[in-house]
Amino acid sequence: MIKKERKIPLTIKKYEALLRRLPKNHPKREQIEEELAKSLAGYQGEKAIDYYLDFLPQDRYYIFHDLRLKVGDKKYTQIDTCILTSRFLLILEVKNISGTLFFDQSFHQLIRTKDEKEEGFPDPVLQVKRQQHFVTKWLQNNRFPSIPIETFIVISHPSSIIKTAPRHKEIYEKVLHSAYLPQKIEQLEKCYQKDILTLKEMKKISRHFIKKHTPLDFDVLSQFELSKSEILSGVHCPTCFTLPLVRKRGTWLCQKCPSSYKDAHVQTLHDYALLISPTITNRECRDFLHLSSPSIASKLLVSLSLKHWGTYKNRTYILTIR
Repeated sequence: MIKKERKIPLTIKKYEALLRRLPKNHPKREQIEEELAKSLAGYQGEKAIDYYLDFLPQDRYYIFHDLRLKVGDKKYTQIDTCILTSRFLLILEVKNISGTLFFDQSFHQLIRTKDEKEEGFPDPVLQVKRQQHFVTKWLQNNRFPSIPIETFIVISHPSSIIKTAPRHKEIYEKVLHSAYLPQKIEQLEKCYQKDILTLKEMKKISRHFIKKHTPLDFDVLSQFELSKSEILSGVHCPTCFTLPLVRKRGTWLCQKCPSSYKDAHVQTLHDYALLISPTITNRECRDFLHLSSPSIASKLLVSLSLKHWGTYKNRTYILTIR
């Protein structure tokens, strides 16, 4: 049973919004496009395992995708997929990496060989061990029963070749292709045949996971050392992405397509929330949407049923549409 669905990560949404709002010749575009490609590959890799998770009995497995829990004052653990059963908890770290993958446990690194080129990655084995440690601590801190925690590193790219040194037996147990995931989970069921958690305790942990999940948020402009002035304002065309659209008689008109839209400003305010601020005033709305009328800006903001504070003239709206 999926308790927390997999959604498009905020990182991808921010990168896509940033690329919509930078000039085509901006010197940082290539760097941002590379980061977006990496994030998309990771997300697609995580989605690729969902087919195999569907084979699991829905009544015995609680599945949480993209779970981020706080452990300590400033430490968080990010888990691609967490599976809770009455007998054990399983952490899945998904890697969508093509080529020949050599898990080097002598120097704790992952070496990818592709097109006769070698590239190094951080050791996923160390990564899942940290996750295992943090989840154990999180359960203890929240006074939940102690339960065995297992970890798998799932290679979602079907053509990847997995290699390691013969003496590194842990790799043979922990690293697998996604197609083999149901069988590996079945093996765990045979190892752990005693129920530790009651159904009530499973439901309580499930509720607590979802309640304590803390999505990763970050200032994408700071990440790429960009200033607010470099961001292109105006309502963009949903069809051809031309900036800016012109508003006439309650409709946004594209001068290039030509196309017309009633609600094109919604995506633009979404971009504002992703790139600049999760809150906006009437003045800021007019500046970003290229509106001259305070009453029109107010009408558009009110129509979105946004939470707000302040008096009518000094109102600040919370852009929960993100």
